Formats: sequence, C-alpha cells, structure tokens
Amino acid sequence: MAAAKKLMSVSRDWRERDVRVVLVALIIAVATVATIALFANQLQRTLVSSASSFLAADRQLEAENGRPVPVEWLEEARNRGLETGQMIEFSTMVFGESGFQLVSVKAVSDEYPLRGEIEIQPSQDAPREIVGGGPGQGEIWVNPRLLRLLALNIGDTLEVGSRKLEITRLLIREPDGGFRLSSLAPRVMMHVDDVSSTGVLQEGSRVEFVYLFAGADPVLEDYYQWLEPQLEPSHEWEGVRDGETFSRSLERAERFLLLGGSLAVLLAAVAVAVASRQYALSQRDTVALLKTLGLTGKGIGRLYLRRLALWGIVGIVGGLAVALPLFWLLVRLLSDVLERPVDFYLDPAALTPALMTALVSLFAFAYPPIRRLRSVPAMRVLRSQPGETGREAIPDMVLAVVAIFGLVWLYAGELALVVSLLGGLVLLLTVLALVGWLMVSVLRRVRGGGNAWRLALVGLYRHRQASMAQMAVFAMTLMLAATLVLVRSSLLDDWQAQLPDDAPNHFLINIAPESVDEVETFWSERGAPLDTVYPMVRGRLTELNDRPVKEAVSKDERVNALNRELNLTWMAELPDDNRLVEGEWFAPGVTEGVSVEAELAGRLGLKLGDRLTFTIGSEKITEPVTSIRTVQWDSMKPNFYMAFPPNGGLTDMPGTWITSFHLAEGNKLLLNEFSRQYPTVSVLEIDHIITRIQEIVRQVTQAIEAILALILAAALVVMAAVVSATLRDRQREGALLRTLGGQQSLLVRSTMLEFALLGFVAGVLGVLAAEAAVYALQVRMFEGTFRWHWQVILPIPVLSAGLLALFGRWQLRPVLSVSPMLLLRRLE
Repeated sequence: MAAAKKLMSVSRDWRERDVRVVLVALIIAVATVATIALFANQLQRTLVSSASSFLAADRQLEAENGRPVPVEWLEEARNRGLETGQMIEFSTMVFGESGFQLVSVKAVSDEYPLRGEIEIQPSQDAPREIVGGGPGQGEIWVNPRLLRLLALNIGDTLEVGSRKLEITRLLIREPDGGFRLSSLAPRVMMHVDDVSSTGVLQEGSRVEFVYLFAGADPVLEDYYQWLEPQLEPSHEWEGVRDGETFSRSLERAERFLLLGGSLAVLLAAVAVAVASRQYALSQRDTVALLKTLGLTGKGIGRLYLRRLALWGIVGIVGGLAVALPLFWLLVRLLSDVLERPVDFYLDPAALTPALMTALVSLFAFAYPPIRRLRSVPAMRVLRSQPGETGREAIPDMVLAVVAIFGLVWLYAGELALVVSLLGGLVLLLTVLALVGWLMVSVLRRVRGGGNAWRLALVGLYRHRQASMAQMAVFAMTLMLAATLVLVRSSLLDDWQAQLPDDAPNHFLINIAPESVDEVETFWSERGAPLDTVYPMVRGRLTELNDRPVKEAVSKDERVNALNRELNLTWMAELPDDNRLVEGEWFAPGVTEGVSVEAELAGRLGLKLGDRLTFTIGSEKITEPVTSIRTVQWDSMKPNFYMAFPPNGGLTDMPGTWITSFHLAEGNKLLLNEFSRQYPTVSVLEIDHIITRIQEIVRQVTQAIEAILALILAAALVVMAAVVSATLRDRQREGALLRTLGGQQSLLVRSTMLEFALLGFVAGVLGVLAAEAAVYALQVRMFEGTFRWHWQVILPIPVLSAGLLALFGRWQLRPVLSVSPMLLLRRLE
C-alpha cells in the first residue's frame, strides 16, 4: 500500500509532463472563458448604461391619454428606493417679436435627466457645455434655429400661451431626443411648474405625460410587477430595449459578444479534452501497477477522482489569477476607447461558465477512459492491451457531445447559436472521417526512401491514428477561430456599412404632396440629395379577420402598435434594407394586399391571407396580408410596419410625405433657409442617435478584437498540446534515424513537411466548416445575407500549414541538441 501511495503522490504526479499539460490547458481554458465572460458582462452593462441616456432614465412610463398618473404610483416608486422625474410633452405655437412658430415643447422637472446629460450653449458664439439639469422656473431653452427663425437673441422673451419666458440657453442636445416621427422641430425646453401658467393645456389637448424612473434592475422589475395590473391601454412602460431603433443595435451587440464567448467555451473544451485524454491514456501502466499492488477498481476510481478534483481547483484558481488582471486591463482599454471612465464591476455570476467549463470538461473527457481502465485485467494492461475498442469508446463520444452542447447552451442560451456551431462541428467531423479514409488509402501505397517528401508521407501513414486525431483537432480549432474572424470581417462590417459616414441624419416630415418636387430640388441644388420620398398616412389597425383586433390577439401579448396610430405607406419596390420572409412582393398592376413587418406579424399571430382593417379618419379599408418582411429599424431611413401597393386602397387617403437625407455639420444653417421657405415641413435631427449607435459599433468591434486575440492564444495552446501528444514516439524515431546515419536536414524537412500537410488539409476543412457555421449564423441569427469570404479562405490554410510546420520543427529540438544514444536511454 505504501508503494501505491508513492505511485499516486501529488508531488511525483505533477512532475510528469502530461499533468503539466493538463493544468496549463485548464488554466488557459478558465482564463479565456472567465476573461471573455467578465468583459462581455462589463461591456453589456456599459452599453445598457450608455443606452439608458436615450430615455434620460432606466425606465419611462408614458401616459398618452392626456392625463397624469395617480400620485400614489410615484410615491410607491420612491418608497422602493427609485429615483423619479417628470416630463410633459406637447406641441404649441410660440410668439416672438417678429412672428410665431410651431414648436415641440418638453417641460421637465428639477430631477431631469436621471440618466445622461444635456448639451447647451450659453450664447451663439460660446462653446458648448454639458449640464446635468434643465431650465429653472421662468426660463426657456430653445433650439438655435428658432432664434434665427424668430430673429431673437439670448435674454429676449418668448411667449408660450399666456406666459412670457426668458431665453437663457440654446438647447443643443437632450439625452432623450428620441426618434419619433410625430415630434416636430424645433424643440424648446421649459420647467414643468410653468406649464399650468401658460394656459396652453386644455381639456382634450394632445399632450403626453412622461414619468422617469432610475434604480437597480431588480427593484425596477419588482415595481413594474406591482404597477402592471393598474396600467391602462394608453400607458406604456418602456426600457431601452423596447425602442425600435436603438434596441436592435443593442441586441445585435449582445449577440456578437455571445458568439465570441460561445466560441471560447468550445475551444476551451477542446483544449481540456485533448490534454486530459492524453494524460488518461498515459496512465495505463500506472493503473496496472496499482492493481498488482492490490488496489481494487473502486479504489483506483476514488484516487483519480480526488486527483481530478485537485487539478480542477488548481486550474480554476490559476485561471482566475490570469483572468482578473487581464479583465482589469480590458476595462481600462474600454475607458480609453469610449473616452470616458467606465466603472469596474466584477460580477461573480459571470464566472459560472468558466468554472463549469473546467469541471465538466475535466470529468467528461479525462475520467471516462480511466474509468474503463480500472475494469481491465492487470495482465492485459501490462501487455499494452487495454481492451479499448471503438465500440467501447462510443459512450465517451456521446458524453463529450452532451458535455459540449450543455456548456454552450449554459453560456449562450440561444438554440440557433448552439445548433449552428455544433452543426458545423458535426459536418466537419463527417468530412474529416471521409478525408481520413481517403488519405490512409493513398498513403498505404507510399514506400520509404531518402526523400523528405517520402519520409513525410510514410510518417503520416505510420502515425495515421495520431495524425487523423491531430488533424481533427486542428480543423476544429481553426474552424472556431475562423468563425470569429469571419464574424469580425463580415457581420461587423455589414453592420457598420448600415451606418456609413454619410448615413441619413435628418428627416423631413409633413411634406405636402404638391411640394415634394420642390423640396427635392431645394436639397439637390445644395448638395444634399434626398433618399426615397415615401407617402405617409396615419391610420389605426382596428380589425383582424372581421373581429376587433384587441379581441383577436392573445391577451398575453402587449402590442403597443394597437394603442396608437401607425404610419402607413405605399411603395412599388421593396426597399434595399427590407427582406421578404413570406409571400411575394406586389407585382406591377396589383392594387390589393398589405405587407406587414415580421416582428409585428409574429406578435399579432398573422399569416398570409389574413384580412386587416384599418381606420383612417372616418374611412375604413380592408386588405389581405400578401407578404411578411423584415425591417432594419437601425438603418436611419424611413421604415414602416405596413406597406400597401401603389394605386391601392391607401392612395386616395389624405396624407403627407416623408424622407431622410444626410447634412454635414457645417451646413446646418441651410435648415433655417429651408424652414423659412417651407414652414409647414418639419425637420427632425437625429445626429445624436447616429453618433450613439456608431459608438456601440466601435465598442463591440473592440470587444470582438479582444476576444479574437484570446481565442487565437487558446488555439495555439490547443495545437501545442496536440502536437506534443506524439512527442515521445517522434523523438525516438528521430534518434533512430540519426543513429542510422540520417542527416539533420533530412529529418527537419520531412517532419516539417508532414506537419505542413496536416495543417494545410486541416486549414481547408476548418475554413469550409467555418463558412457553413457563419452562413447559418448570418442568415438565421443575424438576419443578413451570406457571401463567400475568399480573402479569409485562401490565406488560412497556408498560415495553418506554416504554423504547424514550425511546431514540428519545435518538436525536433531535443533530437538535434542531444546525442541519439542519450535520448534513447532517456525515453526508455
């Protein structure tokens, strides 16, 4: 028994090379997944925090019925520890000394904004300033264009209803400027306590009361659970994820991070699997000796379980010791990218995927072969006949697949992502099996000789099982790394392409039909041509298949589109950024039908052929659903839930026209000229939205690049572990060749060629599998279009061949630096 304990001593075990490889793989796996999980969590919090400024709060409660909410609702929020604020928004005419102008008024309380900041100018020539609160009582802040339209100056008074307010600041940008086509420019801001004295709001006035809430997410969710039963259809509880424009960008950002983290989980599992299985197979002699010394199979199992648990602890502690400083460095880099401080937040829950990756991978891949060895007779083990057949290894493979699926599912939680990645791996392994069979058939005919190519091909055949295993791991590693490279070069670039530097940053709304040509001419002559001009009719969806729509739709669905008028349009051609998912687009001459946005169609439970009835003023039109399409709300172009064919039922309805265009910052004065010439056309400025979304793209790009660097580092560790698996055999063969007179140059060339061939084939297969995975992700998950990435496909196999050739050369160092006889004695 003392001898058995000596065999299983920890200090002796940790001196073994295979054990060190397992520990390094575990530490790298934990460090990679933990760093990515912590950084993704930090970046997600930063994005959501940054995005909350779009609401000037964490949540908004909108009352569109023209009545304030009960005071008890706000008191309950404050009692729960939430910060609250209030806004009142309405449109009215304001009067200056030289005329009047229709404006959009935002009246704010002292607490506004709860999130974000306001950008103002003390005067027209003064630099812009950032302030944390709105105007005081008796003051009004105005859009700079309003000064020019009414020939006013700072210090003058502006009459709002029966109240005169002093203009004290120029309102440049507000955090919740929003993207509402119903809002009118220019905007003015006043204090909420001054509204009643203006006399503007009367019974029946079109006014919206907005209430702001800020606090921890759990408290906000608990408050909403208390509030929800009391809400009316005209009330809308909104978070940053609910906005059509910004929430899509935020959702896409989180999916990119999720994809990167999932790839890291997969790669870490492969790293641990390769290293730990190699260790398990190397323990056959030790198990045999333990059995001859009297240990039972159960006793051996307990010894190895304790050993694996100890390694898991060491791997986790070592991995966290690497991950935490690296995470801190990435947060500092994030602060530099955003040009503002980012709070360092360590979420212990984000470490769960790293811990599970280490433990599940270790016990799913390392323990099964050891468990089988304990049931093999000692004599069969000592004769190098462990009794392990392909059939007996099937349970291990099933366990490995289930473990990997469970890990990615735990981390990602999205079926499309898991299926795409694992589907790509299954396809890759299937193709690898076919390629392996073909290679073995071809290499069987190759005979040895003094030529480096022949020695390389003979080496591949002689180590065919190890070579196929190495090629499989190389290909999987390259697939995972290439998938992220393709995501970085394709999906992110496609996203960035949606918001180029000349993306539309202004909207024109309320264009009269007879003024469309004149407005287009005005901006074309000034170098800012308009995008497509669309008609816009305001209407409400009232019936579905001849039933009131609110009765036809499931009570579990809160569809805000049913509580307000929708912007309806007609168009002859499908916009470039829309994509049909069901049905067909309107053919020339067709005058019936309606195309519905896909997400709204899903929430309403619509299918092709359903009949929708719209109420427009006193008129009603009923049309069948002929197509369902996706809409890119973050394209900064006019988008619509409902689109009708030209000359259809919508054509004769009263409406206006809408369009968007790009105007450089230096040409803003053109807006004053335009407003004087076309006073009834409203200009909506969305520069700040463009800036914020571009900031998100930049943040996610930096995050993906950091994740890519970590994954590539982990990929190198996996490759090193796999190449090292045959180190002893290759060193012995190299020593024998040198003993028999083989030249060093021949040995170097043949080994490098052997690994280069493995690397090239693995690179080709890995990249093709990555393209398959990206196709599924890009089309299904990110709702984009697929294209081949030849600029990535072609270099990766060559780089893979060169990298593995260098690994092969690295393996030969002991052979070339030590005498053959000494090396052979050491290996025995």
